[in-house]
Amino acid sequence: MAIDTHTTTTTTTTTTAGSGAAAPAPANDRLTGRAKLVLFVLCAAQFMVALDFSVLNVALPALGKDLGLSRSALQWAVTAFALPSGGFLLLFGRIADLYGRKKLFLIGLTLFGAASLLATLAWDPASFLAGRALQGLGAAVIVPTGMSLLTTTFPEGPLRDKAIGISGTLLSLGFTIGMVLGGVMTDTLGWRSTMALLAVTAVIVLALAPGLLPESRTPDRPRLDVPGAVTVTGGLLALIYSLSTAAQRGFGGVDVRGTLLAGLALLVAFAVAESKTPAPLVSLPMLKRRTIAWGNFAGLVTFAMMSTVIFVLTLYLQETLGLSSFRTGLVFGVQGVASALAGSYAPKVIGRFGARRTLVGSLLGQGLLTAALLAVGAESGALVATVAVSVASMFHLGAIISYGLTVTSGVPDEEQGLATGLVTTTQQVGLTIGIPLLGVLATTQASLFDGVRTVLAIDAAIVLAAAALVGLGLGGRTKKA
Repeated sequence: MAIDTHTTTTTTTTTTAGSGAAAPAPANDRLTGRAKLVLFVLCAAQFMVALDFSVLNVALPALGKDLGLSRSALQWAVTAFALPSGGFLLLFGRIADLYGRKKLFLIGLTLFGAASLLATLAWDPASFLAGRALQGLGAAVIVPTGMSLLTTTFPEGPLRDKAIGISGTLLSLGFTIGMVLGGVMTDTLGWRSTMALLAVTAVIVLALAPGLLPESRTPDRPRLDVPGAVTVTGGLLALIYSLSTAAQRGFGGVDVRGTLLAGLALLVAFAVAESKTPAPLVSLPMLKRRTIAWGNFAGLVTFAMMSTVIFVLTLYLQETLGLSSFRTGLVFGVQGVASALAGSYAPKVIGRFGARRTLVGSLLGQGLLTAALLAVGAESGALVATVAVSVASMFHLGAIISYGLTVTSGVPDEEQGLATGLVTTTQQVGLTIGIPLLGVLATTQASLFDGVRTVLAIDAAIVLAAAALVGLGLGGRTKKA
């Protein structure tokens, strides 16, 4: 549904229900005060979830000591969140399409806030991990419903470009700021403050959302595709578990290889099930659209490869150059500022060149700047690393925004939950697989510095190859879409 963004020019809206609906939007790119508030609420929720991905990372040692979690068990503080947040995205995106996006969004916020409070007050490992798992489940509701509310609220064109640009910027900033803020809060207030911050943020967003957000759902309510829901959710859970565990212990464990094979088998079963049901969870014809297939491929690559760059640079700056956690945080703080600048200019670039060409160009820039990181040395290179990763992140931000627009453009409003579910699932899987597949090379070689350089070289090659493939896959169209 479109909201009033400037004047009273009318457009056709999609099926809506409940209160909070506003007037249609014009075809210009100016936002009214109400539209800005709606965008603030949706972006604040996305920022909160992005913050949760990283704010706890530097607090893990203190958390483990306080709750009695062993070093080997600390991975579950991350995995317990990643499993449900990635595994249930597609399912909740489709449920929101059928039963109401606003309704599911508010449920997700409530669950996330309550789970954050449980994690804040945790008295033993079990209670903390339960809180993290429920946080992940809440995030799996918030992310696809928030994105589909954004794409159905702001009409396709300059307004949606601007809205997704701001959302993408805050997504990138949330991850980066979380790394810096987590260290500061842990040192000054303790690790529990990182979880309390998320609880407070959820309460603020939950207080504002009901009166601002419009309700929307599909006109018809086909039966939920249960076989598809079971197989895709089980497949994603198994895949994320195996890759997250491999990041800590490698691929030698029976449980890692077993769940990896089980995950792949379930995803194959999912594809078979979708081809036979009249109301599939994921429309296979939708996946055959070039914009959706190649757009999500680009998103998978940009997230997987940039998360790997950040991981290996963290090791390089601290263990090779000997920088403190604070100075390392400053490097990524500069990166965050660069991402914010990119987010402010990306919609203008997309408006001029189109989302598809911007996507290809952004991948090309990310790959070249990742290759530039090979200039770092074993004894010096902090400045080179800061500049190169910051500019690479600007291109990465451009890729995030343009791939989201590429995937969701031209998709009917009744399928926006599904399309944005694919977008957010791609993000989560990308963030999950990069480090296990490549980052482990940096930690298993005799020389960490040599391992970092190897990873950076492979990373750059993959991104550059992806840029070429996406350019060919999208057909080199000149249409600005």
